[in-house]
Parts: sequence; C-alpha cells; structure tokens
Amino acid sequence: MALAFDEFGRPFIILREQEKKSRLRGLDAQKANIAAGKAVARILRTSLGPKGMDKMLQSPDGDVTITNDGATILEQMDVDNQIAKLMVELSRSQDYEIGDGTTGVVVMAGSLLEQAEKLLERGIHPIRIAEGYELASRIAFDHLEHISHKFEFSATNIDPLVQTCMTTLSSKIVNRCKRTLAEIAVKAVLAVADLERKDVNLDLIKVEGKVGGKLEDTELVYGIIVDKDMSHPQMPKRIEDAKIAILTCPFEPPKPKTKHKVDIDTVEKFQTLREQEQKYFDEMVQKCKDVGATLVICQWGFDDEANHLLMHRNLPAVRWVGGVELELIAIATGGRIVPRFQELSPEKLGKAGIVREKSFGTTKDRMLYIEQCANSRAVTIFIRGGNKMMIEETKRSLHDALCVARNLIRNNSIVYGGGSAEISCSVAVEAAADRYPGVEQYAIRSFADALDAIPLALAENSGLSPIDTLTAVKSQQVKESNPHCGIDCNDVGTNDMKEQNVFETLIGKQQQILLATQVVKMILKIDDVISPSDY
Repeated sequence: MALAFDEFGRPFIILREQEKKSRLRGLDAQKANIAAGKAVARILRTSLGPKGMDKMLQSPDGDVTITNDGATILEQMDVDNQIAKLMVELSRSQDYEIGDGTTGVVVMAGSLLEQAEKLLERGIHPIRIAEGYELASRIAFDHLEHISHKFEFSATNIDPLVQTCMTTLSSKIVNRCKRTLAEIAVKAVLAVADLERKDVNLDLIKVEGKVGGKLEDTELVYGIIVDKDMSHPQMPKRIEDAKIAILTCPFEPPKPKTKHKVDIDTVEKFQTLREQEQKYFDEMVQKCKDVGATLVICQWGFDDEANHLLMHRNLPAVRWVGGVELELIAIATGGRIVPRFQELSPEKLGKAGIVREKSFGTTKDRMLYIEQCANSRAVTIFIRGGNKMMIEETKRSLHDALCVARNLIRNNSIVYGGGSAEISCSVAVEAAADRYPGVEQYAIRSFADALDAIPLALAENSGLSPIDTLTAVKSQQVKESNPHCGIDCNDVGTNDMKEQNVFETLIGKQQQILLATQVVKMILKIDDVISPSDY
C-alpha cells in the first residue's frame, strides 16, 4: 500500500490496519476475478446435457447429495471467493425465475469471462467490453424471439408439453423413464393450472417420496398423501364418501393458563374428576358425530382415552398432521380448518370420495391417501426409488420439469435445444458485428465465440470431438439457413433437433443470456479488490 505524508514528512494512515489487508488493482484484479468465475463454470461444464456427469457433495454433517442440477451443486459447494459467490447467485436467480437451465447459465457466463480475458490482454478497456457485450446480448435476445416457434396445446392435447419436459429430464439421472415422469409433471401442472389467467401455483403440487419400490412406481395422485396412519389400529382402513372434520384444537380437557393444583383426598372426588373428564371427551366426540363427520384429522395428539372413545363411536381419526398438510387437505377437500369444537358445523366439513390407508412392502410404513376430492386443485406426486439420494434427485428433476411446464403455460414459445439456439445466435451476432464501428466490434465478436461454449460442452460431454462437431453443425446451419441444427448428443443420426423433439422454453433461454451478460458486466467493472488478508 502506498503511504501518504503530511507537510512535515510524517506518514499517516489512510486505510485502517492497511498492512493486514491485501489489495489487487487494475488488470490483476480483473484477471483474478475472471479466474474465479471460470473455475466455477469449469466445475459445472461437465454436467451439461444428456450425457452430463453428476456431482457428489458431502455437507459438513455428513449428508451426501448426488445431483446434476446446477443450482443445487453451487448451493451445496461452500464457496469462499466473492466472485464465485456471484456465480452461485446467478444460478440461483435462474432457478427462482425459470427453474431450468441453471447449469447452462453458469457455463455461458464462464465462457463470456474467458473471452473477455483475451480482449483485456489486447488492452481493450473493460467498460468497452461490457458495452459490446450488452449490445450483443440485445441482438441475441431479439434473434431468439425471431427463431422461436409457438406451439399450441390444450387440456386434451398435451403431447407438446410432454416433449419439452422430456428434454429437461433427459439430462438428469431419471432419463430412463423420462416419458412417464414428464407425463406426470404435465398432468400435475394442468390439474392445478388456471388456463384463463395463464397462472400456475406450484405450491398446490405436493411432492412426496418413499424409499423402496422402483422409479417406475412413481404415481400421480389426484388428492393428498399424508405420511400418517389412523390413530387406532382397529379403525377402518378405507372410508368412502368421507366427510372430514379438520381440527386444530387438541382432543383433551382444557388446561387453565394459570398455575393450579387439584387436591383430591377422597375416592369420591377422584370419581367425579374422572367422570368430568369422561363427559368432556364424550361431548367432543359427540359434537364431531353430530355435524356428520366420518373422519377427524387433528393437528395435535390425543390421549388414549380419547382414542379409545373415538374407536368405540366408529369415528376414525388421524393425529399429528402438520400445518402445511392441513392447509392442502383443506384446499383439496373444500373444508374449513376449525380452531374450536364450538365452531364445528356441517358446511365446514371437507368431502372426499375415498380415504384409504396403504402400506408398503414388508415394513410397517403406512400412508393415508385422500382421493376423489371435491376440489381436485391439489395433487400429489408420489415418488418411489431405490435409495434416499435417488428420491431427492428425482424430486429436484421433477421440480425442473414442473417449472418448464409452468413456463410453457405462461408463454408457449419454444426454441430448439441441443445447442442449436446458441449456434444460431452466434451466427447472427457475428453477422451483426460488422454494423458496429469502433472497439465494441471486438466485444461483439467475442460474445459470438462465447455462445459456442454450450454446444462445445455438449459435444465434449457426449464423447464427440468438440471442434469438428461444432464446425460441421455451424456450417450446416449457415448453408441451409436452418436454425434447428444442433449437436446430436444421443447418436440418433440426425442433427435436426426438430426431428429429435428436443425443445427448450424461449423465456428460459432469453433469461440465460440476459443474466449471464449482466453478471459478466458486473465482474468486468471491478478494478480494485481490497480484502482482509488471512491470518
């Protein structure tokens, strides 16, 4: 750090404890930042596309996650560098907004940084590079709009939606039964979608998992699954035309809030207390019976006495059901959540066509299925799998597929996948570069080169020779002016992504380009890094 001197020649301190801080300035700072960004992108590069590898991450407390989802990998990696944290944020914002394409956006940002580094070495000012990138991203954004296709789907013809979800699932570990999972995802989204408003509330889709069984046993239940069983083993396991009372009050005598002590010195007093409690329970159960409830779902527990009484009065009950599940049950059955027994009335009961308990395998695990509800706007996807990690990864993959289906209902434009959209944008940006005089032209050309990173990574991960494949596809696109040619990752024998049915959502791709460009601009503008040095 430079010292400053006052007029008497005495040094004085500008930065506190400056000898303890390390500082990078100018080009060094930019290079260090770019190196950090590239390092993160390099980790994710290998997990891009249908032949991408998975990453295994161990958390400090020993939990192991195996995943292919860019956002999850970066969340679990404990990143220390500030610039690398920006990359994590980048993939997280893609995950929140679009839900899919979290790996691609980081790979894209990494290659933009790589190209920027070459320009910085030639002595071009970072701000000019940033401006050129901004211009180029606009061109690419508009070009995507130009090559996109609208496709029509309806509640009866869901095939286009299924095809797009299959593209998303093909890069995940579940790709062997992607067709069934894509159909489940699309049906679930359409069940809760409001097609007039083009809105989908994904909170109404509950994703439950249970270890055991195989992936193919995954099913979509038009109703709710609760991981609980009936409170008494002798209660009926199957109730048809159930009228459900949803309670948040406990089945036990009221306890005074103040401190109290009951003195019992004779048998009679104990008898009266006992009878009083009995009467209280009787009344509670009777109230439920009077309004016509045939099943009680309670948020709290009840003691054995209440349980025994409910059993005698033929009123099946489920206890300790969580708050979120209660809300979903209330939405699905059209019931109201009742906080006090006094407020129970017949119109507050939920209705379900069938409530059944189902047990799995040889274990004692049982789950409660509430199906054929009055309002089937709440659905459950029930995942089976060989081990816990498999189920967790399937949940993440299905989340991506659900998000893709939701985005398509919001905006039904698609572009073709397999890197074809990026190659087409790259050609368009390269052609547009000639219209710009000045230094920005270099940056725009570099942007076009950076767009090739995704098809390159796809080809590399598929075991093809990356540069040969990319140049062949690019020349084919230019020759035939056909923006659907992409990398043939699955060795189908054709480069035409239209024939291979590889689709991606338009808004997802546009978001990727915009977000990656914004983050790269931000990183390029940093020219001084002052950080506390490590002691």
